[in-house]
Amino acid sequence: MSIREESGLPTLAHLNLLAAAFEAVDGNDSADDVAEFIQEMAHLVDDLSAEQVLRDVNEDRSVSGFPEVKGIDLVESELSERKRYYRNAIKDALNRLPAASLVEAMTLAVDGITCGGQDHAPELIDDLVDSYAVETQGFLHKEAENAQKLIKAARDSAESGESIVKSIVDKLEAVARNWDKVAQPIQLSAKARGIDHEPSHEIAYSIRSLAIDLFNEHDMLIQSQRLTGLIQELFAELPEVSERVEQDAEALADIFENRKKTEAQKNEWAREITYQAEVGLMFKDTLSISPDGLAWNNQRFPLDTVTRVRWGAVRRSINGIPTGTTYTLAFGDNRSEAVIELKKESTYSTFLEKLWRAVVIRLLTELLETLQAGNEVRFGEATLRDDGITLIKHKFLGANEPVRCSWGQVHVWTADGAFFIGAKDDKKTYVGFSYIHAANTHVLEQAIRMAFKKPGMRRLSDVLQ
Repeated sequence: MSIREESGLPTLAHLNLLAAAFEAVDGNDSADDVAEFIQEMAHLVDDLSAEQVLRDVNEDRSVSGFPEVKGIDLVESELSERKRYYRNAIKDALNRLPAASLVEAMTLAVDGITCGGQDHAPELIDDLVDSYAVETQGFLHKEAENAQKLIKAARDSAESGESIVKSIVDKLEAVARNWDKVAQPIQLSAKARGIDHEPSHEIAYSIRSLAIDLFNEHDMLIQSQRLTGLIQELFAELPEVSERVEQDAEALADIFENRKKTEAQKNEWAREITYQAEVGLMFKDTLSISPDGLAWNNQRFPLDTVTRVRWGAVRRSINGIPTGTTYTLAFGDNRSEAVIELKKESTYSTFLEKLWRAVVIRLLTELLETLQAGNEVRFGEATLRDDGITLIKHKFLGANEPVRCSWGQVHVWTADGAFFIGAKDDKKTYVGFSYIHAANTHVLEQAIRMAFKKPGMRRLSDVLQ
């Protein structure tokens, strides 16, 4: 081990000696010392130069009377083999350590050499982390599954009270800490490389979603703050997660004070959605919206019973001469529907603004939550799923046939007063929904367009995260 202190040795010779020295590492060595040893090796490997090695070899061959090596390709090939040997020497040494020391040594090595994920790591470190990620994949996957089961259990038990949820959150915290301890080197390496460690993102956002639900749906502020603090502590290496959760923490810290303003906020919301207009020239009918519900003439619908909305405008003309625009509004529950035709754009646009805040946002959220729960939703000829949609392949001869597509395989567009979803690679595979005549077309479009803006989107319900 004293060879680590030597200086002035040729890089290649020094590395070969250090690789041999790694054979002396055993379970009695501290994780700190092994991590420092790994960093020394990694820096030397980065200093390794094929040109310098070629010069050293040819100088010795010249003195010995052997012909010179003419091409650098042979040297580069052999150096690649050497680097694999160095990596394997370190892996063998790490595998002789107790499991806890192995993880700690990897974490310290990656953390130290990347300055906490801020700087790029030497090639040898990246190779070691990639190998480590493969070997720990089974453990991380199992612990992630345990975490997801506990998250589901916490949600399912929320109605039973906070004391039961607390005991589940205790277990979730222990699993998350165990998972993150093993994942730390991978997270730090991913941050240094400027890439995402997807499993870390998934588990962090799952815990964040639980924290949000526990507060929003069950008013469990303490457990929500606890989970938010856990994410901040464990997933600080994930910039996007860290930024969002910091915002969550700030929001939760302000919630107690904000509750004092709840009544005022309710009154403000009521004011923002309340609207009434008289429709008609001679015989007036009343169109209105308020916290009490939607009303048209003698039809009334409480806000939480409205399950369908549709709207649109049609410009009319005779012999190319514009004769005006007809604006159609419709809303209803599962049993009936009110349909209104307007001539005044101001009435139409103002009512839509109120309708969006009072009803459409709720319908949009319910659609995404239904899909997130694993349920399918029918929209005309299409079947909507969280991870994709079933479209229709239109045939000139023969019966049309359904085609199942993921969201990455489709695109959307608007034409002729309708919203279309089609396969990217087949123009004959599509479905269309009229804005005016098909219920909730606007809701569907908003869900899809919002999801398409989310990087790496695979499921529509990703919008809720």
